[in-house]
Amino acid sequence: MNGRFTLRPEEVGYPEQLLSVPRPPKVLNGMGDPALLVRGLAVIGSRKASPYGLECAARFAGLAAQWGVTIISGAAMGCDLAAHSAALAAGAPTVAVLGCGADVDYPRRAAAVLAEVRSGRGAVVSELDWGAPPLPGQFPARNRIIAGLSAAVLVVEAALPSGTFSTADHALDAGRDVFAVPGSVFYAGSAGCNRLIRQGAQPITCDEDLRDSLAGVGLLTRAATEACGGHAEPGSDPVLEALRATPMSPDAIAHALMLDLPSVLRRLAALEQSGEAALYPDGRYGPCARH
Repeated sequence: MNGRFTLRPEEVGYPEQLLSVPRPPKVLNGMGDPALLVRGLAVIGSRKASPYGLECAARFAGLAAQWGVTIISGAAMGCDLAAHSAALAAGAPTVAVLGCGADVDYPRRAAAVLAEVRSGRGAVVSELDWGAPPLPGQFPARNRIIAGLSAAVLVVEAALPSGTFSTADHALDAGRDVFAVPGSVFYAGSAGCNRLIRQGAQPITCDEDLRDSLAGVGLLTRAATEACGGHAEPGSDPVLEALRATPMSPDAIAHALMLDLPSVLRRLAALEQSGEAALYPDGRYGPCARH
């Protein structure tokens, strides 16, 4: 079933996990396959994500998807879309919860992803009427549905203050676990995740952390056997490893690594050409997001 559907709490097919959310949706309109509204991992983060945030969203959502976990998010720009795209690339289902009608493409740049999900590769759902326009006050309410559909919520990047915390709060209200990806103490965009970890969120620092945490909430019935990889071994490239720790200017890299500036500039040019590093708008270099 890949067309429109409407589910109510008293009907067969309504996601049972939503009943534990304060104020369960009285109606859930959707497009796609309602059978895919199963417990999954919500992956959320900043709309104005850094390359680091985008890469973390894509990496961890993609890994979870490969391990058979449904990825849930809100189709917003930034981390949400990176998570949906990674799940689709892994050939796994994904669920998008909108703050507008389930048949509305919002944001516009999410149209292609939403079309793919609606085609049956997942489900796009909303508690709002068909055709309902996106209004600011509707998005905090939809966050409780993202949390309610999940077994756990992974926050990959969030500043302070941040609307992302609304979903984390709803997750706690519904008895869901909260995971968070730590970030640089020098980057304001990671302050929210770092605070969540300080408050008790499970830190996700590597593939093994994610696998163990997913198993802990019952999303993996057995330990995944895939070998972890995808990052160079520490020390293989001091410049790239430094950029993965925190974005820096060429002068700062040269000072930190005790290298001459021309050597640093040559290495940065090579990393840009290979797609491993990028020049940020503020003049610093950092790792490229990989999708």
